[in-house]
Amino acid sequence: MLEVRDAVVRYGAITALHGITFEVNEGEIVTLLGANGAGKSTTLRMVSGLQSPASGSITFQGRDISHTRAHDFAKLGVSHVPEGRRIFPQMSVEENLEMGAFRRRGSISEDLERIYETFPILKERRKQLGSNLSGGEQQMLAIGRALMSQPTLLLLDEPSMGLAPMIVDTIFRIIGEIRASGTTVLLVEQNAAHALRLADRGYVLENGRVVLSGLASELLVDPRVRAVYLGEDVETGA
Repeated sequence: MLEVRDAVVRYGAITALHGITFEVNEGEIVTLLGANGAGKSTTLRMVSGLQSPASGSITFQGRDISHTRAHDFAKLGVSHVPEGRRIFPQMSVEENLEMGAFRRRGSISEDLERIYETFPILKERRKQLGSNLSGGEQQMLAIGRALMSQPTLLLLDEPSMGLAPMIVDTIFRIIGEIRASGTTVLLVEQNAAHALRLADRGYVLENGRVVLSGLASELLVDPRVRAVYLGEDVETGA
């Protein structure tokens, strides 16, 4: 579905991505792992058109999207949930969700109901302002808004950041359900243990380079991944 080849991204004189290559197959959850500054968020910004590659290529469903404008990506079937949620705080929950479908025509009532079935708390809060939601509820709203565009590829940037462990478990369960419903997921996540238990495959980024890749089950027990990203997490199952 998605193929990135030798992609380089620069911010002025600084090179953020040094020729990275990876792919995402239809129906997969693929996770990008790495420390802060490794290039994970830049990779998602590049895939969703917010940052164009200086060189290399990005292909989505056989189409070169390397220099597609960001606002055209919803039409292509790509939806991006950025780090920090970026909901509209002075809009209601329902208005935020409706914004996710702004390019669509006709009734969206069935889609709203599907989102409310997935996130029942949002139905309870549908008339409340986004600013009045908890962090976990805002994350659910950000994901729900992205799903309103009916994406075939969902990009998730740090969905567990700043959330309580119980809410993190809920978010990851829902991500699994989203994939089961037919949406492919590219996931950036610092909680490596959670991400690898959920994903099919993974790529490890360091300083803007892919240094390791493989099946998630293999990366979960790889000594290098365990030492740097998991510590005793795998041992304890925490």
